[in-house]
Amino acid sequence: MHEALLESRPSRHQIAADFEASELAGGICVLYSSACPGRATANEDCAAIIRCGERTAVLAVADGVGGMRGGDLASRAALTALKEAILHSSKKKSDSLRSSILNGIDAANKTVLELGVGAASTLAIVEIQGRTIRPYHVGDSMILNVGQRGKIKLQTISHSPVGFAVEAGLLDPKEAMYHAQRHIVSNVIGSADMRIEIGPTLTLSPRDTLVLASDGLSDNLHQSEIIESIRKGPLETGVRQMAEKSRRRMISTTPGVPSKPDDLTIIAYRPTQPPKEKAPARRKTRRASGAA
Repeated sequence: MHEALLESRPSRHQIAADFEASELAGGICVLYSSACPGRATANEDCAAIIRCGERTAVLAVADGVGGMRGGDLASRAALTALKEAILHSSKKKSDSLRSSILNGIDAANKTVLELGVGAASTLAIVEIQGRTIRPYHVGDSMILNVGQRGKIKLQTISHSPVGFAVEAGLLDPKEAMYHAQRHIVSNVIGSADMRIEIGPTLTLSPRDTLVLASDGLSDNLHQSEIIESIRKGPLETGVRQMAEKSRRRMISTTPGVPSKPDDLTIIAYRPTQPPKEKAPARRKTRRASGAA
């Protein structure tokens, strides 16, 4: 099993960013991560791409909870624990990937609690097995799957008072972008009563796009803007568009436009189109002609 872990790291000038694009599990995966502009602290986001086989992988984004000591330590510790649990299970070849992920989340929660500094983190995970995916999440980091025409096929509910209010129809999504309590998260890694939300298995269509992101994306772009950026066209281009637009809004505020400076991490995945089979060439036949 080959794995990659993009750790949160400090950026003195707050302009450095990581951008990677690679083939993964029968598709294309693009990862972007940057520290909050104008803030002299470490990037508290962390991302992991864990390759489990030719058509199997695990994607994960962790966002250290802001305002708590050691947010960057918490996100990195959470994904390290997840990675180690999956690697350990792969060697035993007895546990399912689902069991490995659940064990990894439990281990992440225990590890962050044991840091003993009051740190916490969100955690968004998607397992990919061929064209089948399954989401897992704790907190308010986003998991979204959309079709080429913009149809939402999967969207996680933020574990927050504002997120639950939107899901219940008590709060308009656009109003939620400016809500005073949007930053409050009610379920985190590093909590004695942490709970895991497991989504249903879904089959990706050839033109679907899957996105995992910290709230640096969802707090600065409306959902319609995210969907329009990634539903079609080159995946790398869509991720760069979202990142650039989010950072512009973080840096300068415009009335009526969302703006919340924060760390930003995005993982986008799209299955590769299978090659079209060529139709067999037709043979031309000539009729024999002869005198009657």
